[in-house]
Amino acid sequence: MSTTTIDFNFQLWSYKDNLRSFALAFTQNDDDADDLVQDTMLKAIRYEKNFKQGTNLKGWLYMILRNTFINSYRRRNLAKTFMNFGVDITTTGAALGASHNTGLGKCIMNDIHSALGKLQPQYYTPFVKYFEGYKYHEIAKELNIPIGTVKTRIHVARGLLKNELKSYQDQFFSNGTPV
Repeated sequence: MSTTTIDFNFQLWSYKDNLRSFALAFTQNDDDADDLVQDTMLKAIRYEKNFKQGTNLKGWLYMILRNTFINSYRRRNLAKTFMNFGVDITTTGAALGASHNTGLGKCIMNDIHSALGKLQPQYYTPFVKYFEGYKYHEIAKELNIPIGTVKTRIHVARGLLKNELKSYQDQFFSNGTPV
C-alpha cells in the first residue's frame, strides 16, 4: 500500500461519523445507516483512483453515499415491480388464495431465474448489472465496451426476457396494464 493510499484511507476514516449522521437522515434506522456507510467506504476505496487530489473529499463521500442510497432504493422498487407483476388483492389475488401465492411466487421466480440463465453472457452481465443499480457508464467502463453497446445489450436482454416470460404477461396483464 502506498503512502498516498494510507493517507487517503486515514482521511476517509476521519469522515466516518459525519457520514453516519448523513446516512441516518436518509435511512432513519441505525443498522441501515451503518450498512450504507460501509458501502460508501468500500466504494470510496474501490474508486480511489477517480478521486482528484485537492477536491472536497467530504463532498465526494457524501455524493457516493447519496447515490448509493438512491440506487439501493431504486433496486428495491424495481425488484418489487419485477417480482410483483402488478398483482393486487382484487379478483385475481383473492381467487389465487393465500396458500397458493407462495407456490405461484416460487414458480414465477424459478421461471425468471431460468429465463435469465438462458441469456448469453454478453446480454446477461450488462442486464444484471443494470438491474443491480449500476449506471450505463459504470457498466461500460467495467466491461470495457462502448456505452451504446451496453444500452443495446440491455435492450436485447429485456426483449428476450419479455419473450421468455410472455405467459406471465398474458396472465397478469391485460392490454399492458395490471389486471
